[in-house]
Amino acid sequence: MVGQRLLGASAYAACLLAAAPIAAQEDCRLALQLGLDVSASVDTAEYRLQADGLAAALIDPVVSDAFFSAPGPVALSVFEWSGRFQQDVLVDWTLIRSEADLLRIAERISGSQRGTQDYPTALGYALGFAATRFDEAPDCLFQTLDISGDGQNNDGFAPAAAFEHFDFNGVTVNGLAIGGASREIEDYFAAEVIHGPGAFVEYALNHDHFAEAIQRKLERELRAMIFGGLIPPALTP
Repeated sequence: MVGQRLLGASAYAACLLAAAPIAAQEDCRLALQLGLDVSASVDTAEYRLQADGLAAALIDPVVSDAFFSAPGPVALSVFEWSGRFQQDVLVDWTLIRSEADLLRIAERISGSQRGTQDYPTALGYALGFAATRFDEAPDCLFQTLDISGDGQNNDGFAPAAAFEHFDFNGVTVNGLAIGGASREIEDYFAAEVIHGPGAFVEYALNHDHFAEAIQRKLERELRAMIFGGLIPPALTP
């Protein structure tokens, strides 16, 4: 359980400076925003699998190494989404400068309480909300939205309308499709949700596999610019 892993490291984290929300523009290589599905199709146990899975992934050595594998920090923000007007920010934009910063955010997410329940799946609204949240992010080289979900849009405008009416210029939208009886949701995310150059869908067989899927996805997103040769000369060692 991630809570047990986090408790063992809490004394170390308490000795270090807290990660503060960004107040000024700083050199930043990636603004990474994570959106977690808390719609009615996600029950209490599945919500905990998502929250604890994300928390565990953030402090996994492979993911932690990916955060610090290139010059310039990553700015991280996390929110929950469900219905048209049900979006709750769990972690405001925070520069990740150390493992202690990741630990502190992981503890916050692991200890979070679900903001809403019994609302439909308004994916278009979630995308629009995320687009406006990037306006509050620091000036980073790249912007990526990592949005997870286990169902298709069934409330409000569709994802296509969000991409048409909100500013996604320069934003890559990746999806984490959480499956069940079939891989239909993966096909839906590939056709309707992902957006931008190099966008991809990561697939979790079900919520039990969310932790390993989000770990793979985070590592891929954090290392993409490095392996793709996209880090500009100004930020190379």
